[in-house]
Amino acid sequence: MKQSWSKQRQRIATWRATFLLALLWQLLVSAPAALAQVIAVDAPGFTVSDADRSVEFFQQVLSFEKISDIEVTGTEYEHLQGVFGVRMRIVRLRLGNEFIELTEYLAPKGRSISADARSNDHSFQHIAIIVSDMDKAYQWLRKHKVTHASTGPQRLPDWNKNAGGIKAFYFKDPDGHALEILEFPADKGNPKWHKLAATNPNQLFLGIDHTAIVVSDTDASLRFYRDVLGMKVAGESENYGIEQERLNNVFGARLRITALRAEGGPGIEFLEYLAPRDGRATPVDIRANDLLHWQTKLLTRDATAIERNILMSKYALISSGVIALPNGEMSFAKSFLVRDPDGHVMQLIER
Repeated sequence: MKQSWSKQRQRIATWRATFLLALLWQLLVSAPAALAQVIAVDAPGFTVSDADRSVEFFQQVLSFEKISDIEVTGTEYEHLQGVFGVRMRIVRLRLGNEFIELTEYLAPKGRSISADARSNDHSFQHIAIIVSDMDKAYQWLRKHKVTHASTGPQRLPDWNKNAGGIKAFYFKDPDGHALEILEFPADKGNPKWHKLAATNPNQLFLGIDHTAIVVSDTDASLRFYRDVLGMKVAGESENYGIEQERLNNVFGARLRITALRAEGGPGIEFLEYLAPRDGRATPVDIRANDLLHWQTKLLTRDATAIERNILMSKYALISSGVIALPNGEMSFAKSFLVRDPDGHVMQLIER
């Protein structure tokens, strides 16, 4: 009897040791994975030709507030941006709780956006600004003579379960970057937008819901943003019809739309054109000082860990590696730039 009880105690001790080892192994495996993920979309941004002109546009027309305005130069920024002899002026703006960043290259200057750029080109990106009243917001934009990218505001049809009732309009900033204003019906969108609209009835422009990018293959993009960066799919729809065609100014437009989110910040939205399939690939020679360049800042806890995952997955870095920046010049300590499968640039940052 004593021997049987002794064996039972030994089996229990062995089971406990095995369980603890398995738990420890799981913690060791999952900890690096958690570090090598995006925890927030910090700020979409793009290159501008004249920061003063762009800041005036975003402040006076779209109600953004300037948060910071700095000028940087040096070897670290050359290695970060992949541009030699760089001197940049970076202006950070806020609308509600969200941010954008405008970068003017004082040296060297880059190329302008081509006049024939289209909404279904793979280089296309925009930010979606939430408005409390589409009709009033559109009239305000007309008053300030913005350049139309859509025919006019479009209300997506009710037959579209996931998008019906959404109102949207595309227009352009002074350099030709695409922007969108968006109004959600009561049963769609983040509840915070409806709360803001109700509590601030005189405020037209409320904040940034997402930045949208054209992708050639949703599944390939998911492997980058979901599987490597750790973002989560938050919604999907398939949009088509005359309203969508006039919104995007693309005849016969049929889009597969996939929304992704991190723990914080705006979302990233995929726009895959199922039709037409003639969108042009992102130019292979685009550089950070070209006005076509966007870079979306993604916050991570460990830039080195996430860079390792990106390199193992065979994605192309723009930076020469993880760059440690001079103390106090930026709001983050380490950073690097990487291209997604369609050439969109993500800037990973560690504070």
